[in-house]
Amino acid sequence: MRRARRASVEETPQGPARAAQYVRMSTDHQKYSTENQRDAIASYAARHDLMIVRTYEDQGRSGLRIEGRDALKQLIDDVRHRRADFSVVLVYDVSRWGRFPDADESAYYEYTCKEAGIKVQYCAEQFENDGSLSSTIIKSMKRAMAGEYSRELSAKVFAGQCRLIGLGFRQGGTPGYGLRRQLIDEHRTPKICLGRGEYKSLQTDRIILRPGPPEEVAVVQRIYRQFVLQLKSEAEIAAMLNLEGIPNEFGRPWTRGTIHQILTNEKYVGNNVYNRVSFKLKQKRIVNPPEMWVRAQDAFDAVVDSDFFHAARRIIEERTKRLTDQEMLERLTLLLKQKGHLSGLVIDEGDEMPSSSVYRTRFGSLIRAYHLVGYDPGRDYQYIETNRALRTRFPEVLSQTMAGILQAGGTVELDKLTDILEINGEIRVSIVIARCLHTQTGLLRWKLRLDTGLRPDITIAIRMDEENEQILDYYLLPSIDMSSDKLKLAEENGIYLDAYRFDDLDAFFNFSARNDLGIAA
Repeated sequence: MRRARRASVEETPQGPARAAQYVRMSTDHQKYSTENQRDAIASYAARHDLMIVRTYEDQGRSGLRIEGRDALKQLIDDVRHRRADFSVVLVYDVSRWGRFPDADESAYYEYTCKEAGIKVQYCAEQFENDGSLSSTIIKSMKRAMAGEYSRELSAKVFAGQCRLIGLGFRQGGTPGYGLRRQLIDEHRTPKICLGRGEYKSLQTDRIILRPGPPEEVAVVQRIYRQFVLQLKSEAEIAAMLNLEGIPNEFGRPWTRGTIHQILTNEKYVGNNVYNRVSFKLKQKRIVNPPEMWVRAQDAFDAVVDSDFFHAARRIIEERTKRLTDQEMLERLTLLLKQKGHLSGLVIDEGDEMPSSSVYRTRFGSLIRAYHLVGYDPGRDYQYIETNRALRTRFPEVLSQTMAGILQAGGTVELDKLTDILEINGEIRVSIVIARCLHTQTGLLRWKLRLDTGLRPDITIAIRMDEENEQILDYYLLPSIDMSSDKLKLAEENGIYLDAYRFDDLDAFFNFSARNDLGIAA
Protein backbone atom coordinates (compact mmCIF):
# COMPACT_ATOMS: atom_id res chain seq x y z
CA MET A 1 0.00 0.00 0.00
CA ARG A 2 2.90 2.39 0.72
CA ARG A 3 4.33 1.76 -2.74
CA ALA A 4 0.96 2.34 -4.32
CA ARG A 5 0.49 5.57 -2.37
CA ARG A 6 3.98 6.81 -3.35
CA ALA A 7 3.35 5.98 -6.99
CA SER A 8 0.06 7.86 -6.85
CA VAL A 9 1.78 10.97 -5.47
CA GLU A 10 4.52 10.85 -8.10
CA GLU A 11 1.98 10.59 -10.91
CA THR A 12 0.01 13.65 -9.74
CA PRO A 13 0.48 16.41 -12.37
CA GLN A 14 2.41 19.44 -11.09
CA GLY A 15 0.66 21.98 -13.32
CA PRO A 16 2.22 24.64 -15.56
CA ALA A 17 5.41 26.41 -14.46
CA ARG A 18 5.02 29.99 -13.25
CA ALA A 19 6.49 32.68 -15.50
CA ALA A 20 6.87 36.45 -15.61
CA GLN A 21 6.85 38.46 -18.82
CA TYR A 22 8.95 41.56 -19.51
CA VAL A 23 7.79 43.88 -22.30
CA ARG A 24 9.32 47.15 -23.43
CA MET A 25 8.41 49.70 -26.07
CA SER A 26 10.97 52.34 -27.03
CA THR A 27 10.07 55.69 -28.52
CA ASP A 28 12.33 55.05 -31.52
CA HIS A 29 10.90 51.64 -32.46
CA GLN A 30 7.13 51.87 -32.26
CA LYS A 31 6.46 48.74 -34.29
CA TYR A 32 7.39 46.70 -31.22
CA SER A 33 4.17 47.56 -29.37
CA THR A 34 3.69 45.96 -25.99
CA GLU A 35 0.44 44.40 -27.23
CA ASN A 36 2.27 42.54 -30.01
CA GLN A 37 4.89 41.38 -27.54
CA ARG A 38 2.23 40.15 -25.11
CA ASP A 39 0.50 38.17 -27.87
CA ALA A 40 3.74 36.48 -28.94
CA ILE A 41 4.70 35.73 -25.34
CA ALA A 42 1.23 34.33 -24.58
CA SER A 43 1.48 31.97 -27.58
CA TYR A 44 4.93 30.84 -26.47
CA ALA A 45 3.68 30.26 -22.91
CA ALA A 46 0.74 28.16 -24.16
CA ARG A 47 3.01 26.01 -26.32
CA HIS A 48 5.46 25.39 -23.47
CA ASP A 49 2.91 24.89 -20.66
CA LEU A 50 3.82 28.09 -18.81
CA MET A 51 1.47 30.24 -16.71
CA ILE A 52 2.17 34.00 -16.75
CA VAL A 53 1.70 35.28 -13.21
CA ARG A 54 3.48 38.63 -13.36
CA THR A 55 4.13 41.39 -15.89
CA TYR A 56 6.98 43.91 -15.89
CA GLU A 57 6.37 46.66 -18.46
CA ASP A 58 8.49 49.63 -19.54
CA GLN A 59 6.54 52.02 -21.78
CA GLY A 60 8.45 54.39 -24.04
CA ARG A 61 11.87 53.54 -22.62
CA SER A 62 15.13 53.29 -24.52
CA GLY A 63 17.06 50.05 -24.19
CA LEU A 64 20.46 51.76 -24.11
CA ARG A 65 20.71 51.87 -20.32
CA ILE A 66 18.92 50.34 -17.37
CA GLU A 67 18.46 53.82 -15.86
CA GLY A 68 14.85 54.89 -16.29
CA ARG A 69 13.67 51.33 -16.98
CA ASP A 70 11.91 50.89 -13.66
CA ALA A 71 10.19 47.64 -14.60
CA LEU A 72 13.44 45.89 -15.53
CA LYS A 73 15.12 47.24 -12.41
CA GLN A 74 12.20 45.96 -10.31
CA LEU A 75 12.47 42.55 -11.99
CA ILE A 76 16.20 42.30 -11.25
CA ASP A 77 15.60 43.54 -7.69
CA ASP A 78 12.90 40.91 -7.11
CA VAL A 79 15.23 38.22 -8.41
CA ARG A 80 18.19 39.32 -6.30
CA HIS A 81 16.16 39.52 -3.10
CA ARG A 82 14.39 36.21 -3.71
CA ARG A 83 10.96 37.84 -4.02
CA ALA A 84 10.31 36.29 -7.44
CA ASP A 85 7.37 33.86 -7.41
CA PHE A 86 8.21 32.54 -10.88
CA SER A 87 10.89 30.33 -12.44
CA VAL A 88 10.96 31.71 -16.00
CA VAL A 89 11.17 35.22 -17.49
CA LEU A 90 9.66 35.53 -20.96
CA VAL A 91 10.91 38.27 -23.30
CA TYR A 92 9.89 38.92 -26.90
CA ASP A 93 13.46 38.96 -28.26
CA VAL A 94 17.03 39.89 -27.34
CA SER A 95 16.60 43.55 -28.31
CA ARG A 96 13.61 43.98 -25.96
CA TRP A 97 15.84 42.85 -23.08
CA GLY A 98 18.11 45.74 -24.05
CA ARG A 99 20.17 47.43 -26.74
CA PHE A 100 23.10 47.95 -24.40
CA PRO A 101 26.20 49.28 -26.21
CA ASP A 102 28.19 46.83 -24.09
CA ALA A 103 26.85 43.34 -24.79
CA ASP A 104 28.28 42.14 -21.47
CA GLU A 105 25.74 44.30 -19.61
CA SER A 106 22.87 42.45 -21.23
CA ALA A 107 24.53 39.14 -20.36
CA TYR A 108 25.06 40.31 -16.77
CA TYR A 109 21.37 40.88 -16.09
CA GLU A 110 20.47 37.56 -17.67
CA TYR A 111 23.12 35.80 -15.59
CA THR A 112 21.69 37.45 -12.45
CA CYS A 113 18.41 35.65 -13.19
CA LYS A 114 20.15 32.40 -14.04
CA GLU A 115 22.14 32.50 -10.80
CA ALA A 116 18.86 32.70 -8.85
CA GLY A 117 17.51 29.66 -10.69
CA ILE A 118 15.33 31.66 -13.08
CA LYS A 119 15.58 31.09 -16.82
CA VAL A 120 15.24 33.83 -19.45
CA GLN A 121 13.52 32.72 -22.64
CA TYR A 122 13.26 34.79 -25.85
CA CYS A 123 9.91 33.95 -27.41
CA ALA A 124 10.34 35.33 -30.95
CA GLU A 125 13.91 34.17 -31.56
CA GLN A 126 14.79 31.18 -33.72
CA PHE A 127 16.91 29.58 -31.00
CA GLU A 128 16.17 28.07 -27.62
CA ASN A 129 18.06 29.71 -24.79
CA ASP A 130 19.22 26.35 -23.45
CA GLY A 131 22.92 27.10 -22.90
CA SER A 132 24.07 25.07 -25.89
CA LEU A 133 27.04 26.23 -27.95
CA SER A 134 24.88 27.25 -30.91
CA SER A 135 22.39 29.23 -28.81
CA THR A 136 25.22 30.97 -26.93
CA ILE A 137 26.89 32.05 -30.18
CA ILE A 138 23.64 33.24 -31.77
CA LYS A 139 22.58 35.06 -28.61
CA SER A 140 25.95 36.83 -28.37
CA MET A 141 25.64 37.91 -31.99
CA LYS A 142 22.11 39.16 -31.38
CA ARG A 143 23.28 41.20 -28.40
CA ALA A 144 26.11 42.73 -30.42
CA MET A 145 23.72 43.46 -33.31
CA ALA A 146 21.26 45.15 -30.94
CA GLY A 147 24.01 47.42 -29.63
CA GLU A 148 25.32 48.07 -33.14
CA TYR A 149 21.82 49.03 -34.28
CA SER A 150 21.79 51.72 -31.58
CA ARG A 151 25.19 53.00 -32.70
CA GLU A 152 24.13 53.14 -36.36
CA LEU A 153 20.84 54.83 -35.47
CA SER A 154 22.69 57.39 -33.34
CA ALA A 155 25.01 58.20 -36.26
CA LYS A 156 22.06 58.56 -38.65
CA VAL A 157 20.12 60.78 -36.24
CA PHE A 158 23.21 62.94 -35.66
CA ALA A 159 23.73 63.33 -39.41
CA GLY A 160 20.08 64.29 -39.86
CA GLN A 161 20.26 66.83 -37.05
CA CYS A 162 23.39 68.36 -38.55
CA ARG A 163 21.61 68.70 -41.90
CA LEU A 164 18.65 70.44 -40.22
CA ILE A 165 21.05 72.77 -38.40
CA GLY A 166 22.57 73.70 -41.75
CA LEU A 167 19.10 74.54 -43.03
CA GLY A 168 18.64 76.93 -40.13
CA PHE A 169 16.27 74.90 -37.95
CA ARG A 170 16.53 74.91 -34.16
CA GLN A 171 17.21 71.54 -32.50
CA GLY A 172 15.94 71.74 -28.94
CA GLY A 173 16.83 73.91 -25.96
CA THR A 174 15.31 77.08 -24.52
CA PRO A 175 15.38 80.11 -26.84
CA GLY A 176 17.10 82.42 -24.36
CA TYR A 177 16.30 85.90 -23.12
CA GLY A 178 15.23 88.22 -25.93
CA LEU A 179 14.42 85.32 -28.30
CA ARG A 180 11.36 83.19 -29.05
CA ARG A 181 10.75 79.89 -30.82
CA GLN A 182 8.85 80.35 -34.07
CA LEU A 183 6.97 77.38 -35.52
CA ILE A 184 7.04 77.14 -39.33
CA ASP A 185 5.61 74.58 -41.74
CA GLU A 186 7.42 72.63 -44.45
CA HIS A 187 7.20 75.64 -46.80
CA ARG A 188 8.76 77.93 -44.14
CA THR A 189 5.45 79.72 -43.62
CA PRO A 190 5.32 81.11 -40.05
CA LYS A 191 2.63 79.62 -37.83
CA ILE A 192 2.77 80.48 -34.11
CA CYS A 193 5.32 81.28 -31.44
CA LEU A 194 5.77 78.45 -28.96
CA GLY A 195 5.68 79.20 -25.27
CA ARG A 196 7.62 77.46 -22.54
CA GLY A 197 6.70 73.78 -22.40
CA GLU A 198 5.01 73.83 -25.83
CA TYR A 199 6.21 71.61 -28.69
CA LYS A 200 5.41 71.05 -32.32
CA SER A 201 2.73 68.47 -33.13
CA LEU A 202 3.47 67.76 -36.80
CA GLN A 203 6.59 65.91 -37.96
CA THR A 204 6.95 68.20 -40.98
CA ASP A 205 6.94 71.39 -38.90
CA ARG A 206 10.22 73.02 -37.90
CA ILE A 207 11.33 75.59 -35.35
CA ILE A 208 13.47 78.67 -35.85
CA LEU A 209 14.44 81.50 -33.51
CA ARG A 210 13.10 85.02 -33.88
CA PRO A 211 13.56 88.22 -31.83
CA GLY A 212 11.36 88.35 -28.77
CA PRO A 213 9.41 91.27 -27.30
CA PRO A 214 10.96 94.70 -28.04
CA GLU A 215 11.60 95.38 -24.36
CA GLU A 216 13.68 92.18 -24.03
CA VAL A 217 15.59 92.89 -27.26
CA ALA A 218 16.37 96.37 -25.91
CA VAL A 219 17.77 94.82 -22.69
CA VAL A 220 20.03 92.46 -24.67
CA GLN A 221 21.33 95.32 -26.83
CA ARG A 222 21.87 97.39 -23.70
CA ILE A 223 23.90 94.57 -22.12
CA TYR A 224 26.24 94.58 -25.12
CA ARG A 225 26.62 98.37 -25.08
CA GLN A 226 27.37 98.39 -21.36
CA PHE A 227 29.96 95.65 -21.79
CA VAL A 228 31.66 96.86 -24.99
CA LEU A 229 31.38 100.66 -24.81
CA GLN A 230 31.28 101.35 -21.09
CA LEU A 231 33.54 98.39 -20.19
CA LYS A 232 31.31 97.24 -17.35
CA SER A 233 31.82 93.72 -16.06
CA GLU A 234 29.17 91.01 -16.17
CA ALA A 235 28.65 91.31 -12.42
CA GLU A 236 28.11 95.08 -12.65
CA ILE A 237 25.57 94.66 -15.46
CA ALA A 238 23.72 91.97 -13.49
CA ALA A 239 23.60 94.19 -10.40
CA MET A 240 22.27 97.09 -12.50
CA LEU A 241 19.43 95.01 -14.00
CA ASN A 242 18.50 93.56 -10.62
CA LEU A 243 18.43 97.04 -9.11
CA GLU A 244 16.01 98.12 -11.84
CA GLY A 245 13.79 95.11 -11.12
CA ILE A 246 14.25 93.49 -14.53
CA PRO A 247 14.10 89.66 -14.20
CA ASN A 248 15.79 87.18 -16.53
CA GLU A 249 13.93 84.77 -18.83
CA PHE A 250 12.94 82.53 -15.89
CA GLY A 251 11.74 85.40 -13.74
CA ARG A 252 14.81 85.19 -11.51
CA PRO A 253 17.52 87.72 -10.65
CA TRP A 254 20.42 88.10 -13.05
CA THR A 255 23.84 86.67 -12.22
CA ARG A 256 27.28 87.11 -13.71
CA GLY A 257 26.89 83.73 -15.41
CA THR A 258 23.58 84.56 -17.12
CA ILE A 259 25.00 87.83 -18.45
CA HIS A 260 28.12 85.99 -19.65
CA GLN A 261 25.95 83.48 -21.50
CA ILE A 262 24.21 86.26 -23.45
CA LEU A 263 27.57 87.82 -24.35
CA THR A 264 29.02 84.57 -25.70
CA ASN A 265 26.13 82.78 -27.43
CA GLU A 266 26.14 83.12 -31.21
CA LYS A 267 22.37 82.80 -31.50
CA TYR A 268 22.11 86.50 -30.68
CA VAL A 269 23.79 87.31 -34.02
CA GLY A 270 21.63 84.77 -35.87
CA ASN A 271 24.04 81.80 -35.99
CA ASN A 272 22.70 78.30 -35.44
CA VAL A 273 25.29 76.29 -33.47
CA TYR A 274 25.02 72.60 -32.58
CA ASN A 275 27.13 69.80 -31.05
CA ARG A 276 28.77 71.87 -28.34
CA VAL A 277 28.05 69.00 -25.97
CA SER A 278 27.74 65.31 -26.91
CA PHE A 279 25.70 62.72 -25.02
CA LYS A 280 25.64 59.93 -27.57
CA LEU A 281 24.10 56.60 -26.64
CA LYS A 282 23.32 58.10 -23.23
CA GLN A 283 26.84 57.36 -22.08
CA LYS A 284 29.25 60.11 -21.00
CA ARG A 285 28.48 63.80 -21.51
CA ILE A 286 31.38 65.41 -23.39
CA VAL A 287 32.10 69.09 -23.98
CA ASN A 288 33.34 69.28 -27.57
CA PRO A 289 36.05 71.67 -28.80
CA PRO A 290 34.90 74.49 -31.14
CA GLU A 291 36.26 72.74 -34.24
CA MET A 292 33.65 69.99 -33.72
CA TRP A 293 30.72 72.40 -33.54
CA VAL A 294 28.19 72.44 -36.37
CA ARG A 295 27.39 76.02 -37.38
CA ALA A 296 24.99 77.71 -39.82
CA GLN A 297 25.76 81.41 -40.33
CA ASP A 298 22.92 83.96 -40.39
CA ALA A 299 20.23 81.34 -39.86
CA PHE A 300 18.02 83.64 -37.75
CA ASP A 301 17.28 87.35 -37.51
CA ALA A 302 20.00 88.90 -35.36
CA VAL A 303 19.17 90.57 -32.06
CA VAL A 304 22.50 92.43 -31.78
CA ASP A 305 24.90 93.78 -34.36
CA SER A 306 27.72 91.40 -35.26
CA ASP A 307 30.31 94.12 -34.56
CA PHE A 308 29.15 94.33 -30.95
CA PHE A 309 29.17 90.53 -30.61
CA HIS A 310 32.71 90.12 -31.96
CA ALA A 311 33.92 93.05 -29.84
CA ALA A 312 32.48 91.39 -26.73
CA ARG A 313 34.13 88.11 -27.71
CA ARG A 314 37.50 89.79 -28.17
CA ILE A 315 37.24 91.39 -24.73
CA ILE A 316 36.44 88.05 -23.11
CA GLU A 317 39.17 86.19 -25.01
CA GLU A 318 41.79 88.80 -24.26
CA ARG A 319 40.77 88.81 -20.63
CA THR A 320 41.61 85.12 -20.54
CA LYS A 321 44.58 85.03 -22.92
CA ARG A 322 46.53 87.70 -21.13
CA LEU A 323 46.56 85.63 -17.93
CA THR A 324 49.37 83.15 -17.41
CA ASP A 325 48.79 79.92 -15.53
CA GLN A 326 50.35 81.48 -12.44
CA GLU A 327 48.08 84.53 -12.63
CA MET A 328 45.01 82.33 -13.00
CA LEU A 329 46.03 80.36 -9.93
CA GLU A 330 46.66 83.58 -8.00
CA ARG A 331 43.13 84.75 -8.79
CA LEU A 332 41.78 81.38 -7.74
CA THR A 333 43.72 81.62 -4.47
CA LEU A 334 42.30 85.09 -3.81
CA LEU A 335 38.77 83.86 -4.55
CA LEU A 336 39.30 80.97 -2.13
CA LYS A 337 40.32 83.41 0.62
CA GLN A 338 37.23 85.54 -0.05
CA LYS A 339 34.68 82.71 -0.24
CA GLY A 340 36.25 80.01 1.91
CA HIS A 341 35.43 77.35 -0.66
CA LEU A 342 35.47 76.78 -4.42
CA SER A 343 33.09 75.37 -6.98
CA GLY A 344 32.24 75.91 -10.63
CA LEU A 345 29.42 78.27 -9.72
CA VAL A 346 31.60 80.25 -7.31
CA ILE A 347 34.22 80.73 -10.04
CA ASP A 348 31.64 81.71 -12.68
CA GLU A 349 30.14 84.30 -10.34
CA GLY A 350 33.51 85.77 -9.34
CA ASP A 351 34.16 89.24 -10.72
CA GLU A 352 37.14 89.51 -13.08
CA MET A 353 37.56 85.72 -12.93
CA PRO A 354 38.03 83.44 -15.94
CA SER A 355 35.12 81.04 -16.28
CA SER A 356 35.23 77.56 -14.76
CA SER A 357 35.41 76.08 -18.28
CA VAL A 358 38.65 78.04 -18.88
CA TYR A 359 40.15 76.53 -15.72
CA ARG A 360 39.09 73.06 -16.88
CA THR A 361 40.69 73.62 -20.28
CA ARG A 362 43.89 75.16 -18.93
CA PHE A 363 44.51 72.67 -16.09
CA GLY A 364 42.67 69.58 -17.29
CA SER A 365 40.03 69.67 -14.55
CA LEU A 366 38.77 71.85 -11.74
CA ILE A 367 40.00 69.31 -9.19
CA ARG A 368 43.59 69.69 -10.45
CA ALA A 369 43.29 73.48 -10.29
CA TYR A 370 42.00 73.16 -6.72
CA HIS A 371 44.98 71.03 -5.72
CA LEU A 372 47.40 73.53 -7.25
CA VAL A 373 46.08 76.27 -4.94
CA GLY A 374 46.04 73.94 -1.93
CA TYR A 375 42.29 73.47 -1.77
CA ASP A 376 40.94 70.04 -0.90
CA PRO A 377 37.25 69.78 -1.76
CA GLY A 378 36.79 66.96 0.71
CA ARG A 379 33.28 68.22 1.15
CA ASP A 380 31.31 69.46 -1.82
CA TYR A 381 30.35 73.05 -1.02
CA GLN A 382 28.54 73.39 -4.32
CA TYR A 383 25.37 72.41 -2.48
CA ILE A 384 25.11 76.04 -1.31
CA GLU A 385 24.73 77.32 -4.85
CA THR A 386 22.59 74.32 -5.79
CA ASN A 387 20.17 75.00 -2.93
CA ARG A 388 20.02 78.67 -3.91
CA ALA A 389 19.23 77.72 -7.53
CA LEU A 390 16.52 75.28 -6.42
CA ARG A 391 14.96 77.91 -4.15
CA THR A 392 14.73 80.32 -7.05
CA ARG A 393 13.21 77.57 -9.20
CA PHE A 394 10.50 76.68 -6.66
CA PRO A 395 8.08 79.52 -7.62
CA GLU A 396 8.22 78.41 -11.25
CA VAL A 397 7.44 74.79 -10.29
CA LEU A 398 4.61 75.99 -8.04
CA SER A 399 3.03 78.12 -10.77
CA GLN A 400 3.34 75.32 -13.37
CA THR A 401 1.64 72.88 -10.99
CA MET A 402 -1.21 75.31 -10.35
CA ALA A 403 -1.59 75.90 -14.09
CA GLY A 404 -1.78 72.14 -14.71
CA ILE A 405 -4.53 71.75 -12.09
CA LEU A 406 -6.57 74.58 -13.57
CA GLN A 407 -6.11 73.24 -17.10
CA ALA A 408 -7.37 69.83 -15.97
CA GLY A 409 -10.58 71.46 -14.69
CA GLY A 410 -9.81 71.63 -10.98
CA THR A 411 -9.65 74.58 -8.63
CA VAL A 412 -6.63 75.54 -6.56
CA GLU A 413 -5.82 78.11 -3.90
CA LEU A 414 -2.32 78.95 -2.65
CA ASP A 415 -1.53 79.70 0.97
CA LYS A 416 1.22 82.29 0.42
CA LEU A 417 2.49 81.85 3.98
CA THR A 418 3.07 78.07 3.76
CA ASP A 419 3.02 77.45 -0.04
CA ILE A 420 0.38 74.77 0.57
CA LEU A 421 -2.03 74.18 -2.33
CA GLU A 422 -5.68 73.47 -1.54
CA ILE A 423 -7.25 71.63 -4.47
CA ASN A 424 -11.03 71.70 -5.03
CA GLY A 425 -11.44 72.86 -1.44
CA GLU A 426 -10.74 69.30 -0.28
CA ILE A 427 -7.10 68.23 -0.62
CA ARG A 428 -4.01 69.96 0.76
CA VAL A 429 -0.81 69.45 -1.25
CA SER A 430 2.79 70.33 -0.40
CA ILE A 431 5.65 70.51 -2.93
CA VAL A 432 9.27 69.80 -2.03
CA ILE A 433 12.32 69.72 -4.32
CA ALA A 434 15.09 67.26 -3.45
CA ARG A 435 18.60 67.88 -4.75
CA CYS A 436 20.70 64.92 -5.84
CA LEU A 437 23.56 63.87 -3.58
CA HIS A 438 26.59 61.83 -4.65
CA THR A 439 27.92 59.33 -2.13
CA GLN A 440 31.61 58.47 -1.87
CA THR A 441 30.91 55.18 -3.65
CA GLY A 442 29.34 56.97 -6.64
CA LEU A 443 25.71 56.22 -5.74
CA LEU A 444 22.92 58.80 -5.95
CA ARG A 445 20.73 59.74 -2.99
CA TRP A 446 17.91 62.24 -2.32
CA LYS A 447 16.98 63.45 1.17
CA LEU A 448 13.45 64.71 1.81
CA ARG A 449 11.96 66.53 4.76
CA LEU A 450 8.17 66.29 4.66
CA ASP A 451 6.10 69.18 5.99
CA THR A 452 4.16 67.00 8.44
CA GLY A 453 3.55 70.00 10.68
CA LEU A 454 1.47 71.60 7.92
CA ARG A 455 -0.56 68.37 7.62
CA PRO A 456 -0.71 68.09 3.80
CA ASP A 457 -2.72 65.20 2.40
CA ILE A 458 -0.21 64.63 -0.41
CA THR A 459 3.41 65.67 -0.79
CA ILE A 460 4.75 66.07 -4.33
CA ALA A 461 8.45 65.20 -3.98
CA ILE A 462 10.47 66.31 -7.00
CA ARG A 463 13.79 64.56 -7.56
CA MET A 464 16.43 66.46 -9.53
CA ASP A 465 18.86 64.71 -11.87
CA GLU A 466 22.48 64.05 -10.94
CA GLU A 467 23.52 67.51 -12.21
CA ASN A 468 20.67 69.18 -10.26
CA GLU A 469 19.64 70.97 -13.45
CA GLN A 470 16.60 69.04 -14.72
CA ILE A 471 13.68 67.32 -13.00
CA LEU A 472 14.20 63.56 -12.92
CA ASP A 473 10.82 62.34 -11.69
CA TYR A 474 8.03 62.89 -9.17
CA TYR A 475 6.84 60.99 -6.09
CA LEU A 476 3.22 61.52 -5.00
CA LEU A 477 3.43 60.62 -1.31
CA PRO A 478 0.16 60.34 0.64
CA SER A 479 0.58 61.38 4.27
CA ILE A 480 -1.40 58.37 5.45
CA ASP A 481 1.41 56.09 4.23
CA MET A 482 4.33 58.21 5.47
CA SER A 483 5.36 57.30 9.02
CA SER A 484 8.28 59.74 9.27
CA ASP A 485 8.94 63.36 8.35
CA LYS A 486 12.34 62.39 6.91
CA LEU A 487 12.80 60.25 3.85
CA LYS A 488 15.93 59.09 2.03
CA LEU A 489 15.52 57.93 -1.56
CA ALA A 490 17.95 55.86 -3.58
CA GLU A 491 17.95 55.19 -7.32
CA GLU A 492 15.81 52.11 -6.61
CA ASN A 493 13.50 52.10 -3.57
CA GLY A 494 11.42 48.96 -3.89
CA ILE A 495 7.70 48.69 -4.54
CA TYR A 496 6.78 50.39 -1.23
CA LEU A 497 8.01 53.77 -2.46
CA ASP A 498 8.44 53.38 -6.22
CA ALA A 499 4.73 52.60 -6.51
CA TYR A 500 4.27 56.35 -5.97
CA ARG A 501 6.85 57.35 -8.63
CA PHE A 502 5.78 59.09 -11.86
CA ASP A 503 7.67 60.54 -14.82
CA ASP A 504 5.37 63.58 -14.93
CA LEU A 505 2.38 65.05 -13.10
CA ASP A 506 -0.26 64.09 -15.68
CA ALA A 507 -1.76 61.48 -13.36
CA PHE A 508 -1.92 64.04 -10.55
CA PHE A 509 -3.59 66.61 -12.81
CA ASN A 510 -6.17 64.02 -13.92
CA PHE A 511 -6.76 63.20 -10.28
CA SER A 512 -7.42 66.91 -9.63
CA ALA A 513 -10.04 67.18 -12.36
CA ARG A 514 -13.71 67.60 -11.48
CA ASN A 515 -16.18 65.26 -13.16
CA ASP A 516 -19.92 65.79 -13.58
CA LEU A 517 -22.05 63.02 -12.10
CA GLY A 518 -25.39 62.08 -13.51
CA ILE A 519 -28.56 62.21 -11.45
CA ALA A 520 -29.18 58.94 -9.67
CA ALA A 521 -32.68 57.53 -9.83
